[in-house]
Amino acid sequence: MSQRAVTISALVAAALLAGAGAYAFAGETGGSGSTGPEVTKASVAYVAPTADKGGSLTFTAEVSDDSGVRNLKVLAWPASMTPAPDADDMAHAESAACEPSGSSVDKAALCTYTVKVTSAEAAESPNGAWHVGVLASAEDGGTTFAPKTAGFTVKG
Repeated sequence: MSQRAVTISALVAAALLAGAGAYAFAGETGGSGSTGPEVTKASVAYVAPTADKGGSLTFTAEVSDDSGVRNLKVLAWPASMTPAPDADDMAHAESAACEPSGSSVDKAALCTYTVKVTSAEAAESPNGAWHVGVLASAEDGGTTFAPKTAGFTVKG
């Protein structure tokens, strides 16, 4: 595994931080001739750890594809990181839990990713803007990568 992949994996474990927000989704699709899944309603919420209670970072999004949703990988990364993560880096990201939503015709899933945040992890995280990137995979092999699906700000 490359040094960059190790750094990305460490960021996933430490994805923590203050604020919440959402960006318009703009992704890249892949797969042999198929279009990729659509990711909508993306949001991120952060609860800072306190002296008596741990914190958390929760990302949610609706994912749909006419063939069905196979997986949604999630990666939080500081905006100051260069270069930005790419679709290959998402192989080292953790998966969200996806549950069917809506009718069986629209093949949509509500995907949620939550990571616990300790005070020590929060103290080690870079301050400033962070992004949440996703890689959505469909049952037919189509994929969609979006490096800036949602965002939040870490405050020191």
